[in-house]
Amino acid sequence: MSSVTEDTESDPFDAIVDAPFDSALEERYLVYALSTITARSLPDLRDGLKPVHRRLLWTMRQLKLDPTNTFKKSARVVGEVIGKYHPHGDTAAYDAMVRLAQDFSLRYPLVEGQGNFGNIDGDNAAAYRYTEARLTRTAMQLMAGLDEGTVDFIPTYNGEEHEPDIMPGLFPNLLANGASGIAVGMATSIPSHNVSEVIDATLELIDNPHVEHPRLMELFQGPDFATGGLIVDSAESITQAYETGRGSFRVRGRFFSEEAEKKEDREAGIERQKGGGYQLVISEIPYQVQKGKLIEQIAQAIADKKLPILEDVRDESDEQVRIVLVPRSRNVDPELLKESLYKLTDLETRFSLNLNVLDATRTPMVMGLKELLENWVRSQIDILQRRTRHRLEQIAKRLELVEGYIIAFLNLDRVIEIIRTEDEPKPVMMEEFKLTDRQAEAILNMRLRSLRKLEEMQLRDEKTALLEEQEELETLLGSAARQRTRLKRDMKALQKEYGLDTELGARRTTIAEAAPAVEFSMDAMIEKEPVTVILSEKGWIRAAKGHVELGEDGCGDFKYKEGDGPGFALHVQTTDKLLVAADDGRFFTVGADKLPGARGFGEPLRNTVDIDAAAQIVAMVLHREKSRVLLAASNGKGFATYTADLLAETRKGRQVVNLKGDAKLIVVRPIDGAHDHVAVVGDNRKLVVFNLEEVPELGRGQGVVLQRYRDGGLSDAKTFKLEDGLSWPMGGKGDRTRTEQEMWQWKVARGGAGRLPPQGFPRDNKFGN
Repeated sequence: MSSVTEDTESDPFDAIVDAPFDSALEERYLVYALSTITARSLPDLRDGLKPVHRRLLWTMRQLKLDPTNTFKKSARVVGEVIGKYHPHGDTAAYDAMVRLAQDFSLRYPLVEGQGNFGNIDGDNAAAYRYTEARLTRTAMQLMAGLDEGTVDFIPTYNGEEHEPDIMPGLFPNLLANGASGIAVGMATSIPSHNVSEVIDATLELIDNPHVEHPRLMELFQGPDFATGGLIVDSAESITQAYETGRGSFRVRGRFFSEEAEKKEDREAGIERQKGGGYQLVISEIPYQVQKGKLIEQIAQAIADKKLPILEDVRDESDEQVRIVLVPRSRNVDPELLKESLYKLTDLETRFSLNLNVLDATRTPMVMGLKELLENWVRSQIDILQRRTRHRLEQIAKRLELVEGYIIAFLNLDRVIEIIRTEDEPKPVMMEEFKLTDRQAEAILNMRLRSLRKLEEMQLRDEKTALLEEQEELETLLGSAARQRTRLKRDMKALQKEYGLDTELGARRTTIAEAAPAVEFSMDAMIEKEPVTVILSEKGWIRAAKGHVELGEDGCGDFKYKEGDGPGFALHVQTTDKLLVAADDGRFFTVGADKLPGARGFGEPLRNTVDIDAAAQIVAMVLHREKSRVLLAASNGKGFATYTADLLAETRKGRQVVNLKGDAKLIVVRPIDGAHDHVAVVGDNRKLVVFNLEEVPELGRGQGVVLQRYRDGGLSDAKTFKLEDGLSWPMGGKGDRTRTEQEMWQWKVARGGAGRLPPQGFPRDNKFGN
């Protein structure tokens, strides 16, 4: 017994195929890739559906879940779908069904849900055992004609059932609801559009097959997202995207407030408050952005001080989106706040356009708008022809029966006699009255109540009507022009239901090129307040609120750590940038808004910037647009530069003055716009004055020789107006200065050795502040 079993059982190793691994892998992966592309991820151009969506709608139609019937449990639908048509997981099928029901995901929902189907905050739908669903009117229009021979029916995965190859309805679902998907080596991304505009463009194409793309775009315009918003790209870039089938759109949320009193405030989303303040209201958010996550982004930007001009964000949404933004001050420019939100959050996103679809032969390709509409019109003409042929077949069958009935009425007595007397009346009737098998069978099955005179008249009227309809349909089938006319008539009837003046058809997304952006920088978002910056001798820095009196010494009455003392002090605004110079020629940038308060001793500047441990701070100056400073080193060399060239982006600062040997940077003085001369004094107490024009303007370098020395080096330098004379502080108490008007005897060319200064010049060889 066992030997017989062994002989009849096949050896499993007989099924092993000896083939190269790479070719076997390539073959199998190609099959998988083609399946993913054609049967899962890319939509069909003709109905805009992927297989899972098509099977969901077909199943719901089979369950008679049309808009006039009651809802049924989603679990029932999902069970039918995965059991009969879609052999995949229930989660995948239910997620697809949920998306078809979400009015914030689909521009024209195909499923009407009852229960929790998720929300725009990003919350998931309830489990399918809790929710119920039925089809929408739009879905019924998309499936219209399924019983009229318009499409092929193909076997399901197990051959037990049949399902439609595509949906034949006239509703332009591909462009109306869009699609997205990732296949193998390709993807698709199609936004939703306005049905009325799609129909307008299609009608134009039918009337004028040679229509230019720009004319189509005048009618078509562009995306119309379910969540509204604004598309702020130029008309040229939008047109270019649809011509090639590839591109992207900048989508922004909308600021709008019904509660604002003035029209301009309503459209800008500005709600004025008592005391001159205001708040901004976001009424629409970009498509596929979750409201909850957007609010989290804004709140995080506030917490991270990336949005210092924004005080708070509140979610006051109910059925309508209402996100309230409270600026930190009424002086904050609303447009600046909007621009900052666009740049820092998902209030502005990009939606890509990739018109990659399956054509009538299930071949994936990227099409431009005109090619897409041409293919769709071609498919609708084919469906119209199929419907016409199917109707002609039905008319022919009915005419056959009607003619048989008429013959029966004309020979009613003989027909009754044959039925009563003959054992097999059917062949006798067929022979005597030249009837077909179907006609004879129909007469024999006729009810007695139908045998009345009135019925004959109705049959003759029916025959006349059928013949007229048959002639009309045959004419339609033989004329391409009539077919286009019929298609246009049907499309115009559909357009009335989705007109721009209807609630469902009204355009939601505004397409308007954005105005030039407000200049955006973090500096612009800092609230402007006066502060006094104090930098100690040892490099500790702090900022006192307001412009504090600095006193005669220019350093003010501030306390310092033991062993430390006054260094530099400036009256600035929190929006200002401070330039700190070290004697190694390196400059560092510090924002006045980021400094610690003045209640304590401040913080070491070296915590903020990477100043060399051996370097000494020699100056702190204020950056102003187009302002200049004079830089001079101990070796007598120097140059002028703009403060903009001293700004540094990083902690390491910027090396500006190149020094050789033991030379140190010792002079950093602002240059007044009215100054025209330079005064330089050396350690040898020699003074030289020359024209400011002789000092070059450099962004970086050693500079030129300002004064020559036999011994020592440069002690100090400053610019002044020759006409006003050279001033310096006098010693002793009080803020007294002395001015020497006659400077001609010290005025020489740049690089001179100079001569002793006027009597009374400070013994420390410094010009003072």
